[in-house]
Amino acid sequence: MSEDNHQPKPITIILADDDEDDRMLTRAALAECRLANRLDCAEDGEELMDYLCRRGQYQALAQSPLPGLILLDLNMPRKDGREALREIKADPQLRHIPIVVLTTSKAEEDILRSYRLGVNSFIVKPVTFESLVEIVKALAKYWFEIVELPANGHDH
Repeated sequence: MSEDNHQPKPITIILADDDEDDRMLTRAALAECRLANRLDCAEDGEELMDYLCRRGQYQALAQSPLPGLILLDLNMPRKDGREALREIKADPQLRHIPIVVLTTSKAEEDILRSYRLGVNSFIVKPVTFESLVEIVKALAKYWFEIVELPANGHDH
């Protein structure tokens, strides 16, 4: 029997969040859920765009598949998540990557603007680690078990 699609290669997740504790907690939540997904991190929107476009310190990733999911905080220095979201969705090479906003903002304007810019989901960061684990579990089940994603990699 040839390889089937039931055991796809784990999808890389990129988390863009300037809060070191939040990055650490998200990594711990992924581990708690026993997810094999690789989690890369960016500290702001500038670094996220460098990572996605394989520029600067990320040039070595040029032949690597793009991440299958972006977890995006809205409030970051240098380039915030709103600007990064706009750039990603305007880029034909990147716009297919699902983006989940994971932020402390509950502002209706941020929610509305994020969806208008093409975000796939908007989640308010939970207060407890247990709640974060539940959210990560739900995200993983949805994005890696239920949803069909486009083939990983570059458009050729």
